Amino acid sequence: MSVKYHISTKNLNIYYGQHRALGDITLEIPDKKITAIIGPSGCGKTTLLKSFNRLIDLQEGIKVEGEVLVDGENIYGPTVEITHLREKMGYLSQKPQVLPMSIYDNVAFGPRLHQTREKGKLNGLVERHLKEAGLWDEVKDRLHAPAAKLSIGQQQRLCLAMGLAVEPEAILCDEPTSALDPISAERVEQRFLALKQQYTIVLVTHTLRQAKRLADYIIFLYMGEMIESGPAKEIFEHPKHERTKAYIGGTIG
Repeated sequence: MSVKYHISTKNLNIYYGQHRALGDITLEIPDKKITAIIGPSGCGKTTLLKSFNRLIDLQEGIKVEGEVLVDGENIYGPTVEITHLREKMGYLSQKPQVLPMSIYDNVAFGPRLHQTREKGKLNGLVERHLKEAGLWDEVKDRLHAPAAKLSIGQQQRLCLAMGLAVEPEAILCDEPTSALDPISAERVEQRFLALKQQYTIVLVTHTLRQAKRLADYIIFLYMGEMIESGPAKEIFEHPKHERTKAYIGGTIG
C-alpha cells in the first residue's frame, strides 16, 4: 500500500543567530500516522516541530533555509498566510495553556472566530471536540466553570479539544505528557491513538517507552542532524546507524 506524506522537508537548515540548530534535514512524515521525534535534550526536536507551523518565527534572530512542505506547498514561501497555516497545524505544548474563561468558551473560542456564532452549532462543536479529547464525561455538568479549576491533566485534554475545534489537519505535540501524572498521561496517549485515524500527529518525546507505545514512524535527531528515520518497528528492532543503536540502547543521551 502506498504511503501518503503530509509533511516533508528538503535541505532544511535553521539558525539561531550564528548557531545552526538544524542542519540539512530532509524527511517525510506520513499522513494519519503518529510520528515521534526522538533524541537527547538540545538536539533540535522542538525547533523541528515548530518549523512545521512557523512558530519559530516568534523568536528573534531566526533564519530558515530550505523548504518545509505541507500538502506539497512550501510554507516558507512569500504568499503563505501564516494564520491559516497555524489553523491547519494544531499545536499542543508541554504545559497546558488554557484561556482565562470557562471550559465551554475555551473550546468555542476558535469556532466563534472562524466558523460560526450560532449557539446550537457551537454547542454541538464543543460537545464533539470534548468527546474527541476524552473530556466530555468529566466536564459536561460544569461547562461554564473556569477552565483554570481543572486538573493539569484535564487542562491538557482541554487544550487538545481547543486545537481540534479549529479543524486542523495535523496535531503537533511538544512533550505533551511530561508535566502529567501517569494516569493523565495514559489518557492523553489513548486519545492520540484514537485520533490518528483522522489526523497526522507529530510528537516530540524524551521517553523511548512512549515512542515505542505510540509511534508508527520515528525521526531520530542528534546534535541538530537527522541520523535516521523510518517505520518505528524497523528503527527500534533493526537500526541502521551506530548512533541510533547507542541511543536506543541507552549508552548515549
